[in-house]
Amino acid sequence: MMENIIDDLVNATSKLLAAAPPASRVLISVSGTPGSGKTTLAGKVVNRLNALDPNVAAMIPMDGYHLTRAALSAMPNPLEAHARRGAPFTFDPVALKQLVLRLKAPITPDSKTIFAPSFDHARKDPVEDDIAILTTQRILVFEGNYLSLKTEIWGEISALFDELWFVSVDRDIARKRLIARHLAAGLVDTEEAAAKRADENDLVNGDYIIENMCTPSRVIRSVEDLEYANSE
Repeated sequence: MMENIIDDLVNATSKLLAAAPPASRVLISVSGTPGSGKTTLAGKVVNRLNALDPNVAAMIPMDGYHLTRAALSAMPNPLEAHARRGAPFTFDPVALKQLVLRLKAPITPDSKTIFAPSFDHARKDPVEDDIAILTTQRILVFEGNYLSLKTEIWGEISALFDELWFVSVDRDIARKRLIARHLAAGLVDTEEAAAKRADENDLVNGDYIIENMCTPSRVIRSVEDLEYANSE
């Protein structure tokens, strides 16, 4: 079932690129609540596109725009900031918007590789200029929780994409995935602690997304696939 979904998305994206001006890029966002499987889906689409046409696509995770732990510690309520890491206020949407605007500019013979930050899960902080976006990569798939919001600056970012894809998932399924993910990542030691983290942060963020999202171009139903077990 998942392979059929990927095939449909790859075909649709290839048509978008074929219809786009030669010097432009196609920018797609893949958003969803925590535990929806958006990261897995975005990665599969990009991998399939590159298998058909090497280096035509790149995936850019929103994780690189997490505020650093030092920045969270400098907030008025550092305990809350660290506990709620992953909420919209713990990201830097201004910097993300600047990147998207740079990538929307036409590609010229003088265009150079553009770099985006990644996120080091071992260090628990972003890594600057870690993702190289080549001039050949004309399909850029951004993925992250808040890329289809309509609030404040997030809405300005959402408006820059050619398409907004939203991965929907039942709340109970997302909760089970999040508990399993937190345990597998070693973020907590017990299932009870993992459930508390999911209930008090991840699912709260997910509810906020549902309440404040734009109308997406496509809604993709998350499937119960083994590859989704620890996905975002």
